[in-house]
Amino acid sequence: MSELHKFLFDGMPVRGMLVRLTEAWTDILHRRASNTATGPYPAPVRELLGEMAAAGVLMQSSIKFNGALVLQVFGDGPVKLAVAEVQSDLSLRATATVIGPVADDARLSQMLNVAGGGRCAITLDPKDRHPGQQPYQGVVPLHGDHHEKLERLSDVLQHYMLQSEQLDTVLVLAANDTVAAGLLIQRMPLKGEGNLAAGLTHRENEDQIGRNEDYNRIAHLASSLTREELLTLDVDTILRRLFWEEKLLRFEPQVGAAGPHFACSCSRERVGNMLRSLGRDEIESILAERDDIEVGCEFCGQQYRFDAVDAAQIFVSPAVSQPPVSPGIQ
Repeated sequence: MSELHKFLFDGMPVRGMLVRLTEAWTDILHRRASNTATGPYPAPVRELLGEMAAAGVLMQSSIKFNGALVLQVFGDGPVKLAVAEVQSDLSLRATATVIGPVADDARLSQMLNVAGGGRCAITLDPKDRHPGQQPYQGVVPLHGDHHEKLERLSDVLQHYMLQSEQLDTVLVLAANDTVAAGLLIQRMPLKGEGNLAAGLTHRENEDQIGRNEDYNRIAHLASSLTREELLTLDVDTILRRLFWEEKLLRFEPQVGAAGPHFACSCSRERVGNMLRSLGRDEIESILAERDDIEVGCEFCGQQYRFDAVDAAQIFVSPAVSQPPVSPGIQ
């Protein structure tokens, strides 16, 4: 069962979270593998997408935000786009667009072509937007301060949190075909809650970067966690091995319906709204070539079909909000 564990280090400005995605992750992979039009993801893409799903849960859980956190990496390599979306109730979905061959040993820079302008974007889309309110988005390149390639998603996100939020953060991520997992250790901000959600920068937080000895010690311990340990050991064993000398204040684990779980927000109404955005002339042109329009959700594989009568109806129906990533017309 997928699970999320939160904990604090007693008397220290340090917090942590550990997530293990099992059913939630394998459900995503199964839906992709069962799609006869696409087939399963290449192994490096599965690993990247699993790490993104785990990281998305950790980042969503570290802020107080009612809406969707959308983590994206994109470039002009064989992997055009990879997306993980996590709602405030920890429902999640993920997908990737692969447009070329991916070698079995491909690294992040090779999949996304970092030299060609690969980027990582984190978007916070409020559930109930006010009129005129826009989602908050932060975008960073897939390289460090000295233009060195960052080959691990964890390094990209640590760099993002340091540069954009002025928060020391350690992330350890790993994924295979059965488990996607992640450990987050973070120095707590001195002021303000949910910096990421508000897009705020606090001078006090920036001044503390790298200076807290308790955080530095705990971060060093967390960084010693190996990929194999993260994927195979249970949560209690991991925390005991890493922090056996520290006093942890642990919260009730979030599992089942209250924990991370797969869910897709696509619907016939939302797909109809996407088709409406193409315009009546474009829709009529497509229908002139074939009897109906088939649209498949890139996240869950659900197929939606619209014939001429259905298509006419969407132009007289009221519009609804579109999902962050629109399904593709097939």
